[in-house]
Amino acid sequence: MPNENKITQEQIDTLLDNAQSQEAIFWDKELVVSYKLESGFTVTGHGACVDPANFDIEIGRKYAREDAANQLWKLEGYRLQLSLVGVL
Repeated sequence: MPNENKITQEQIDTLLDNAQSQEAIFWDKELVVSYKLESGFTVTGHGACVDPANFDIEIGRKYAREDAANQLWKLEGYRLQLSLVGVL
């Protein structure tokens, strides 16, 4: 880690880039993507629209990834905090 007391966008992107993923579409308007990280832990992202006629899977993937990334920021921050106080 370049700066040991900071999480970077690059770290979050790398976690998702190296994850396996599975997708499911519900109700013709919601995309759910499960990302299995290298550690085996999973995070799930969602992307949806109001009208199924407006559903675009690429846009859904973008928003699902952003949703999963937001969760990872919190989780990685928590992990880093534990490490900094000597719990990990």
